Amino acid sequence: MTRAAIDPALSAGRGASVAFVEQEAEKAKTNGTVIGPDRTAYTLPAEASGRSAVKLLPGQYVEFTLPKSANAINVRYSIPDAPNGGGITSPLDVTVNGGKKTTMTLTSQYSWLYNQYPFSNDPNAGLLHPDWWITECACVPAATTPAPTITTPFRPNHFYDEQRLLLGKTYKAGDTVRLTAPKNSAAWTVIDLLDSELVGAPKISIIAANVLLFGADPSGRRDSADAIDKAIAFAKKTHLKVYIPPGTYQVNRHILVDDVTIEGAGNWYTIIKGKEVALSTPAPDNSIHTGVGFYGKYAQDGGSKNVHLSGFSIIGDVRERIDTDQVNGIGGAMSDSTIDGLYIQHTKVGLWFDGPMSNTKITNNVIVDQVADGLNFHTGVTNSSVSNNFVRNSGDDGLAMWSEKTANAGNTFDHNTVQTPVLANGIAIYGGKDTTVSNNLVADPIREGSAIHIGSRFGAEAFTGYVKVTDNTTVRAGTYELNWNIGLGAIWFMALDKSIDADIQVTGDHFLDSTYNAIMMVSDWPVKDLYSINGVKFKDIRVDGTGTSVLSARVAGSASFENVDARNVGAVGINNCGTFHFTPAGSEFSVVDKGGNDGGGTTGPWLASWELPNTITCDDRPPVVVPPAPQPW
Repeated sequence: MTRAAIDPALSAGRGASVAFVEQEAEKAKTNGTVIGPDRTAYTLPAEASGRSAVKLLPGQYVEFTLPKSANAINVRYSIPDAPNGGGITSPLDVTVNGGKKTTMTLTSQYSWLYNQYPFSNDPNAGLLHPDWWITECACVPAATTPAPTITTPFRPNHFYDEQRLLLGKTYKAGDTVRLTAPKNSAAWTVIDLLDSELVGAPKISIIAANVLLFGADPSGRRDSADAIDKAIAFAKKTHLKVYIPPGTYQVNRHILVDDVTIEGAGNWYTIIKGKEVALSTPAPDNSIHTGVGFYGKYAQDGGSKNVHLSGFSIIGDVRERIDTDQVNGIGGAMSDSTIDGLYIQHTKVGLWFDGPMSNTKITNNVIVDQVADGLNFHTGVTNSSVSNNFVRNSGDDGLAMWSEKTANAGNTFDHNTVQTPVLANGIAIYGGKDTTVSNNLVADPIREGSAIHIGSRFGAEAFTGYVKVTDNTTVRAGTYELNWNIGLGAIWFMALDKSIDADIQVTGDHFLDSTYNAIMMVSDWPVKDLYSINGVKFKDIRVDGTGTSVLSARVAGSASFENVDARNVGAVGINNCGTFHFTPAGSEFSVVDKGGNDGGGTTGPWLASWELPNTITCDDRPPVVVPPAPQPW
C-alpha cells in the first residue's frame, strides 16, 4: 500500500484523500517481469507510477493482497498498439482467492500517441514538423543535408489506460486479487498498479426530475441527450434537482447546464458515455468534433451560474488531440457552481473553464486518461478552488491556471494528487494575481515539464499580488528537458514572455527524489537578457535527493533561502549560470542566505558561504548522481 509509489508517511497530510487504496504491481507477487525503474521518456517504465511496472506474457500473472476490504478494483495497464495504429483489445482474467474468473477486456484504443505536438495516432508517420529542432539528431531535419534518418515509431508515448470493475461482493483485507494474461491475450500486458475500493450503495433521489421519466435509456443503446435536456427544463420550472439513476447513458454531444443541479447515483453507478462525432461544418468555437460533456454557457453568451454536478462518470471517446475541439468533460463558464464526485475519463480535458467566471468549487473528482489537461482555469477565473481531486495520466498539465488575456485572481489548488502527467507539468500557474498552491502531492512528471511550474509564458498576463506555494510534496520530479538537453527542477520558474516580479513565497514544501534539480530558475536563451525572476522566497523546505543541484539558476534575478535543509545532493548545491555572460562582477543571479540552511551532499554544504551572493558555479550539464530512495526525515 503506497501513495505515489512511496511510503504514505512521506506525504502525510498532503494530496487528495481518496476512497481507494493504490498498490504498485512491482511490489506484488508475480511470475512476470518487473520493468524499470527507468525515467527515460518514451519508455513504458517512465510513464508508470513509481517508474516501474510488471510485464506479463500470455499465461503469466500478478497477484495483489488486499490491504483493506474492497468490492471494486481499478487496473492501470498497457497493451500494444495495432501495427498501423488505432489500438487492439485483449482479455485480462481476474480471480479473487482463486475463485470464479471474471474477464476484463482491455483496449489500447485510447493510448499510444506518436510524433511531435499535437501528436499522431499513426506509428508509421514521418515528422509532423520537419522544420522544428529535434533532440534525436540535434538538428532541424528540413534544414539538414543530408537529411537525417528518423526511425518510426517516432516518440511513442501515452502508453497507459485504466479500467474499473465491480467485483460483485465484498472481500476482506488479506484476500488476493490475481490478474492473469490468458493464453489468447496480447503479446504482452503491462500492469502498473491496482486500486481497490469499498464502494457504497447507489444514492437514490426520490424528489427529483428522474431522467427515466423523460425517456432516458439506462442500457446505453439509445441516445439519452434529449431526455436529459427535457429533465433539466422540467427541473428548472419546478425547482427540482435532476436525478440520473444507475445505468449507462449514451450522450454524444454537450449538455448545456445553467441554474440546475444534476445528481447521479455515484460515479461507479451512473455513467454518461458518448462517442466523438465529426461535425459537417466547424462550430462557431472552431470545433470540428463534438462529444459527451456538460457545458456552461460561454462567457460571451453570459456564462452560467448556480450549476451543481455530482455523483456520475463522464466517459468520452477522444483518441487524438485537436486543440480547437471542445470535447472536454466539463466546459464553458460556470460561476457560483460546484463540481463534486465525478469520474472523468477519455475526454480531451477533464475540466476546461473559459472565463470570466467566479466562485466555483471543484472537489473530490477523479480525472484520468486525458489527451490534454486534467483541469484548466483559463482566462479570468476568480475566487475559485480545486481541492481533493485525483488526476492521473493527463496528456498535458494535470492542473493549470492560464491567465491568457484576462488575469485569473484569488484561486487555490489545495490537497490534490497529480500523478504521471505524460507531457508538461503536474501543476502549472501561468500568470495571475493572488494564487495559492498548497498541500498537493505531485509525482512522476514525464517530459517537457516537471511537478510544479510558475511560468510567464503562453501570452499570460503578468504575475501580480502573491503566489504562495505551500506545503506541497513532489516525488521523482526534476525531469530531463529533451529540447534543451538540461535537467529541470521539481519546482521551476520560467521568464519567457516577461519578468516575474510578484511576491512569490515557497514555504514548507518537500522535494523528494528529484531526477535533476529540486529548484530551477530559467529564461529561454533568446530572451535571457530581457527578463528576470526577482525576489523569490524559499523557507522551511526539505530536499531529499537530487540527481544534480538544489538550485539551478539560468536567468538574471534573485532568491532568498531560510531553513532549507537538504541531503543526498548529487552535485554542487547551487549551479549558478546567470545569463551566461560570466562577468567579473559574478552571476546575474543573486542568492540571499537568511540562515538555517543545512545539509548537502557529495560536494559539501548545499549553500556554502563562498557561493554567495552571486558566485559563478556554472556547470551547464553536470553529471547525475542517482539519489537513494527518500526516507522519513
